[in-house]
Amino acid sequence: MTTHVIAGNPPISVILRRSARARRISLRVSRLDGRVTLTLPRHVSDDEALRFAYEKETWLRKNVAQTVPMQSLSISGHVLFEGQKVPIQIGRVRTAKWTGAEILVPDDPARVGPRIAALMKTQARNRLSEASDRYAARIGRSYGRITIRDTRSRWGSCSSDGDLMYSWRLIMAPPEVLDYVAAHEVSHLIEMNHSPAYWKIVEGLDPDYRPKRKWLREHGTKLHAYQFKS
Repeated sequence: MTTHVIAGNPPISVILRRSARARRISLRVSRLDGRVTLTLPRHVSDDEALRFAYEKETWLRKNVAQTVPMQSLSISGHVLFEGQKVPIQIGRVRTAKWTGAEILVPDDPARVGPRIAALMKTQARNRLSEASDRYAARIGRSYGRITIRDTRSRWGSCSSDGDLMYSWRLIMAPPEVLDYVAAHEVSHLIEMNHSPAYWKIVEGLDPDYRPKRKWLREHGTKLHAYQFKS
């Protein structure tokens, strides 16, 4: 891979990636971090691909401008939790603690992110397990195990064996949105597809699922904007 910079205000770095499977030139802007990737087939020259990028410069700048800036966590800062921006404060605690109004952390600035991530993973597992149990009971099905991960491409999944996977960042979304994702994945225990029959099951579990699904499409990138590493 190589990188080319399109001059302007601001300059845009474009990563050129050659792919044996690509059939045409494609330009992609990551909604998570604004990274621009120009993918080209093996038979296309770098110059031809860059001409394509320059032709799309207006579109490119518009999409880069719409990306959510990354945010690091700090004491006296804020973080999303259950759909609200909550303050991060020093407390007499050994690990991060949710009080119902704020998140308390030890006086150790270098470990704020990892400690809050650990708290969120625990909270997410508890809430998603409860919601999955509730919805699975309503449709008379059981699931295998629940895995909590920091996924980028999906909020949840259901395997053919009935195992459920969720993104722990869902704890940052409004509680009703987290509940919808649980209903969405549990419905796959009956229908492993997104057919009309499947959406009928989702609607039976959560009749008002549409605005929650829309919230994730419109605001999901905000959940990925927070950096939790030291």
